[in-house]
Amino acid sequence: MALSKPSPIDARRGSLTGKARRELASLAAYNGCHETGSLACVDGNGLAPRGALFNIALALLAAARQNPVAMLHINDLTYRIGPRLLFDHATVALVDGAKTGLVGPNGAGKTTLFKLITGELSPETGAVMVPKRTRIGQVAQEAPGTEDSLIEVVLAADTERASLFAEAETATDPTRIADIQMRLADIDAHSAEARAAIILAGLGFDEATQAGPCSALSGGWRMRVALAAVLFAEPDLLLLDEPTNYLDLEGTIWLESYLARYPRSVLLISHDRDLLNKSVDSIVHLDAGKLTYYRGGYDRFNRQRREQQALQLKMKKKQDDQRRHMEEFVERFRSKASKARQAQSRLKALSKLEPIISLADSTMLPFSFPEPAKKLAPPIVAMENASVGYDPARPVLTGLDLRIDDDDRIALLGSNGNGKSTFAKLIAGRLDPFSGSVRRAHNMQVAYFAQHQLDELKPDQTPYDHVRELMRDATEAQTRARVGAMGFVRTKMDTPAKNLSGGEKARLLLGLATFNGAHLLILDEPTNHLDIDSREALVQALADYSGAVILITHDQHLIEASADRLWLVANGTTEPFDGDVADYRRLVVEGPRKKKTSNGAAPQNRKVAAQDRRRNAADARAQTAALRKKIKETESLVAKLQKEIQALDSRLADTTLYNGDATKAADHARARSDATKKLAEAEETWLKLSAEHETAQAD
Repeated sequence: MALSKPSPIDARRGSLTGKARRELASLAAYNGCHETGSLACVDGNGLAPRGALFNIALALLAAARQNPVAMLHINDLTYRIGPRLLFDHATVALVDGAKTGLVGPNGAGKTTLFKLITGELSPETGAVMVPKRTRIGQVAQEAPGTEDSLIEVVLAADTERASLFAEAETATDPTRIADIQMRLADIDAHSAEARAAIILAGLGFDEATQAGPCSALSGGWRMRVALAAVLFAEPDLLLLDEPTNYLDLEGTIWLESYLARYPRSVLLISHDRDLLNKSVDSIVHLDAGKLTYYRGGYDRFNRQRREQQALQLKMKKKQDDQRRHMEEFVERFRSKASKARQAQSRLKALSKLEPIISLADSTMLPFSFPEPAKKLAPPIVAMENASVGYDPARPVLTGLDLRIDDDDRIALLGSNGNGKSTFAKLIAGRLDPFSGSVRRAHNMQVAYFAQHQLDELKPDQTPYDHVRELMRDATEAQTRARVGAMGFVRTKMDTPAKNLSGGEKARLLLGLATFNGAHLLILDEPTNHLDIDSREALVQALADYSGAVILITHDQHLIEASADRLWLVANGTTEPFDGDVADYRRLVVEGPRKKKTSNGAAPQNRKVAAQDRRRNAADARAQTAALRKKIKETESLVAKLQKEIQALDSRLADTTLYNGDATKAADHARARSDATKKLAEAEETWLKLSAEHETAQAD
């Protein structure tokens, strides 16, 4: 079930809705019309066209929808950095409104392509084209550490809104005031603060933090504010480069949903399979200097890619057999007069035979985790009523009664700031409990990996040098063999750490952390700098590893592939989560009210008697009926508010409103702002009710 959408035409008024006006404005901007958009191009006054001009506008809209324009057109692009060719006559086009994932191995040139799109770099040959006056947005390096509140920082990202409000305070011409009010209405300026708050909340900021200064946040949290700012600004073309690197699982799940609903074009660099499956409708693959377009999400792209590889290999084998047969014929009959003409013909055909090049992905370098020397009896960690934190007066976690066995695979769920890393440090022995007890098995070896440890690598030392310090009695060949087992080729073995990529540094740190064969492996966000192939290699390494694993990650695919138990860190403690990742995802999407119920226990996982099941089924039917009723009521409210906003827009567009009492115009503007806020709340309610309805039906 979906929200009923208003028609692009309001037949009673013979005008276009705000959405249709914006769509027409985008079309006009692409074709070189001036800044006020296609409505001004059609009738010159920025208002909804009438009569014949109205029909022209409808014709333009219909044509545009049948033949959508390209938001991004890359044509015959060539670019190199030094001797390395990144783009070799690459061509691709993305239509307006497309949500596209940009994938490829690390170092292929994905971030460089963003710089070519924004104009920071210029191509050697070819062109990167976007429509005129297209607003391109990307995440700033970091939100400023000012005393401005988070809400103020995010609101400031919409420069047009700020400019219009400033002009409205000094404007005296009634026509210009009407234009300003109409434009403010079109961009939903009066609901801006509510929209900014929703985005910040989705990225993990509560109301108190939103009102606090940006300077109080750490670098990672400021990156979230910067992401919130660009999402709020809603650029025509949104460029996102690994946006989940600073998000927790909850933030990643929210971003998936938000990008899927984003009303404009998105080009997304990510190595997160779930994000690329749930948020985009197409994939562009960058490999060997070429850009190749695939329809669908990542899994569909991966399947198509494998099918193409298999077909290319088959065609190449067939051509190789044909070439070999022709060469044998020429060699055999070249000297025979009766066959000389045929041999020459075959030789000519052989020279014209275009070689088929098989599609080959870059080699996936494996991870390898050494096995522990001696198996330990379970449990290897046991906690009894333990509390831990950094201030005894204010412990982060309390009441910990848990055990970890020698073969457990446990993923920790919970928002950033709830204490997941604190819990991991307690298990690793880096923090002692304030009260209660934590017993660890005798001689237990723990390997602990966290992203902040990347800075602990010695920048001028190579991977070989780092490993050499741990193998002082080994030969060079033995040391290099061990470095090679970490996934480093010979040239990378001798590259200083400061010149390694983020993924290569993570690979080295993982190898050093697990060097001595750990019984317990604790991984805190291990995938942040790994490409998709490296993440798959990590999944395989964890599957081959026989020890226990504690996993903190925002990568849902890694959790689903590697963890067999889930623990939820929330409300000042850590407890087993009775459900799977899909259950937890539903809890996050449905919001706080649903999260409070029975620790997220999944109904389908409970063992109930047949009588209880029948009663539950009856209750579920009653619940879904009630939900359907609420959904219909909410849809009616949405339709009512949309009509109310349209009526207010019509009044605000009437220039005579500004000739008399100025307070009347202000009252209408406030009424529209209130209606817009109510509409946003109603739509949010509808989304939650729909999610609850889907969950109830699934159960």
